[in-house]
Amino acid sequence: MSAPELDVAHQLSRGLLSTMRSLLVLGQLMTESTGERQILDLAVTAVPSLARCRAVGVERDGAPTGVRGVDLVGAAGGPVELPAAGWGWAYPLGSRTAHFGHLVVAADDEPSGEEQFLLRALAQQTGAALANQRLHAQEQATASQLSVVNDRLRGTVGALERSMEIHARLTAVAVSGEGHDGIARAVHELTGLPVAIEDRYGNLRAWAGPNRPDPYPKDAAARREAMLRRALATTRPIRDGGSVVALAHPQGDILGVIMLVDPAGSCGEHELIALEHGATILAMELARVRSLAESELRIRRDLVDELLTGTDEESALTRAVALGYDLLRPHRVLVIEGRARAGDNDTFFQAVRHAAREEPAGSLLMARGSQVVLLADSEADWEHLRCAVLRELGGGRVRIGVGERCERIADIPRSYRQARLATRLLAAAEWDDRVVRFDDLGVYRLLVGIEDTDEVERFVQRWIGALLDYDRQRSSDLVRTLFHYLDQGGRYEATASALIVHRNTLKYRLQRIRQITGLDLSDPETSFNLQLATRAWQTLRVLRAE
Repeated sequence: MSAPELDVAHQLSRGLLSTMRSLLVLGQLMTESTGERQILDLAVTAVPSLARCRAVGVERDGAPTGVRGVDLVGAAGGPVELPAAGWGWAYPLGSRTAHFGHLVVAADDEPSGEEQFLLRALAQQTGAALANQRLHAQEQATASQLSVVNDRLRGTVGALERSMEIHARLTAVAVSGEGHDGIARAVHELTGLPVAIEDRYGNLRAWAGPNRPDPYPKDAAARREAMLRRALATTRPIRDGGSVVALAHPQGDILGVIMLVDPAGSCGEHELIALEHGATILAMELARVRSLAESELRIRRDLVDELLTGTDEESALTRAVALGYDLLRPHRVLVIEGRARAGDNDTFFQAVRHAAREEPAGSLLMARGSQVVLLADSEADWEHLRCAVLRELGGGRVRIGVGERCERIADIPRSYRQARLATRLLAAAEWDDRVVRFDDLGVYRLLVGIEDTDEVERFVQRWIGALLDYDRQRSSDLVRTLFHYLDQGGRYEATASALIVHRNTLKYRLQRIRQITGLDLSDPETSFNLQLATRAWQTLRVLRAE
């Protein structure tokens, strides 16, 4: 090769090296680019500096470009037909793992081999830069997702730690047996909010925190029931005015309510979790207390039942000792009869139980039908007890029969029979609801004690037999009228009021009584015997019912 040819070759080599260095710099710029658009702009701009060509555009992932043949060359690239160009080529933009489209270039004449080499190198660099850019974007997205997941995980771990702290605190309360007060205090310490524990009916059982209201407000029964139904229909605490409420309801039976006093509405998830755990522990505590109470009540009921029917004294004393009860004290048997407004026997029993505890009058009691039998271990004010039962019921009717004092366990069945007779005589005499002591029954007590009732029957027939026959045949009320007339001391107004009849009706009935009996009701001796006969008649009716 001649010297001039060598000189030209050296110049071409230097130019190619310079161009290659430019490509390297360009590749570095592409690598540092912030997005795919910037990479493609650099590639399109660099085409004229590498070859006697111009960039027609970039075909991305099969998108239409209007260039004939570009959709046929595939990932390997190849010639394409371009308008007003003698030569056209689609260089693939890709890497070993992905294909991003083609760099389409055009020229009047086919470029030299070196120029085409440089264009291929540009396309390869562009594809590699696009692959790196996409990988970087994926890594950024993955890192962002990992950051979000980590944040969530940290939040979950934090919530779990708080939940474990709440669980540990309230479990410790349950194990230590701190009761309602301990549960309320623990939930208050965990939430920083005042806490109230109520029974099913809205009565306050425990409070923890500041600003305890005095007196404590109590919703009307209808509103209370509506709130309980709303809370029972959901699995999470509900907001009720300025409070957040959770139910303690094992097996669906509402035993109580625990609430956060939160008028500002600041209660969050942490506070709700503490309240829910508190409701669970409260439900366990209330179920335990109720189970113990039911077991003790059952034992007490069985003991009372045995005492009323007569039992072995040693066996009764053993049961009483197990209950921590002194059965050797003097007692009286009370038969308490009445009706709650709701007509519910259990409600009546609970009312008597609470009143007897508050009086106090005794703790051994049992229900027998619509009656409650109380074994009183103190000489309480029985009328005061009757009024206390009425207050517990919120109205209704209550009357009490009181048996004689029992000094021995063996006397209890007798006292029970006396209390039962007193209650039935009270009903038979149609007296107002009151307390009747068997000790104070006067002539009724004497009549009940007569063993030979045949003599009493003959006395009744002697004085009012004709009236009894007349009432039976005519379905009239003359004997009852006579009883009330004599019981009211012959006062017309009081008698008419007791019978709920007009004064003229009463006068007519009294006239018929005089005609049928032929007796003068104004005669003291006659009046006494008639009154005794009517009371004996009532006593016989009660004894027959016994």
